[in-house]
Amino acid sequence: MRITHKLVSVGVLALMAGCSTISSLNPFAAKKTNLPAPLVELKGSMAVRTAWKLDIGKAQEYVFAPAVVGQTLVVAGAGGDIARVDAASGRQIWRVKAPTGLSAGVGTDGALLVVGGLEGTVHAFDTDGKFLWTAQASSEVLSTPVIGQGVVVVRSTDNRIVGLDAATGAKKWTVQRISPPLTLRSAPGMVVAGKEVIIAQPGGKLISLNLGTGAARWEVAVAEARGATELERVTDIAGNPVLFEGDVCAVAYQGKVGCFDAATGAPRWTKKLSSDVGVSVDQRFVFTSEDSGAVSAFSRDTGSSAWRNDKLSYRRLSTPVSYGRAVAVGDYQGIIHFLSREDGAFLARAATDGSPIISAPLVVGSNLIFQTQSGTVTAIAVE
Repeated sequence: MRITHKLVSVGVLALMAGCSTISSLNPFAAKKTNLPAPLVELKGSMAVRTAWKLDIGKAQEYVFAPAVVGQTLVVAGAGGDIARVDAASGRQIWRVKAPTGLSAGVGTDGALLVVGGLEGTVHAFDTDGKFLWTAQASSEVLSTPVIGQGVVVVRSTDNRIVGLDAATGAKKWTVQRISPPLTLRSAPGMVVAGKEVIIAQPGGKLISLNLGTGAARWEVAVAEARGATELERVTDIAGNPVLFEGDVCAVAYQGKVGCFDAATGAPRWTKKLSSDVGVSVDQRFVFTSEDSGAVSAFSRDTGSSAWRNDKLSYRRLSTPVSYGRAVAVGDYQGIIHFLSREDGAFLARAATDGSPIISAPLVVGSNLIFQTQSGTVTAIAVE
């Protein structure tokens, strides 16, 4: 999940500069100064409508994505509000305030809710909104925690990964991974795969750790750093790795997109591509938004290109998501674009609140859920 294109010097664990972004620091920045593609008149073949909206509070410089608990959603904002709502109607079931402001979340296993708080705190609640415990990470938490096998896995920005007891928050194990000298200030994702957790890493790697012990199962490079400067060699995994039928798929900035065997890490296929968001996967395709603004679809089995739509160039797109016969993707103006799943042609367009859509969309039942940076959670339905 993209936060901003800030770079972090791991050696000193500090931002290079408050206004320093990939756009201003990257030696290839000329291509990123291009104006966003204008939106042309659309004669869509699919009617969509807004089913409901909910305000949860601004995300500020962080990324928040809704989590699914049964037929409900749990959403959070940087101000500390956490709410559970009915996914079909948007009816609020409860709303609570976390002990601190928030920087990441929501993670859940269906029974426990976990969020990242300011200054490296981690807060846990039950699904009725009752506060359970707080734990302390070694540094800022930007990645959404994940839960499996009674363990909460938290990754902090110093690339320290800890396993916490889901019942008490007590630390069970710690893994410290070395990061490259320069990394994106982003929120590398994690996904639980049975008794393992697969974690996106700076430097273009995926690692699989045992949930019970933190022991490494396998490690694989999605992409390898290339170039003469540290800026050119930034190849961090973008967004969340996605688990689908025994495969895990991921994409790296200035790197590749590909799918790997979730049990062994063995590559199924990889293709050269650069993205600063993640991938989504369905039965046939792997979808991603390139950092140039093109939306691409690849065969899930072979990696062959299925289609590529480049008409949304430089509109700072979210991760696309498969939604019936469409692929939906949000942009920096809070506009949701619906493309044909089969050939990438435009089908429809919908507006939210005008602020960027950064987190990955979510399909729950018949609704498509987006959360904007201004804190509007919007459910879109097909007419």
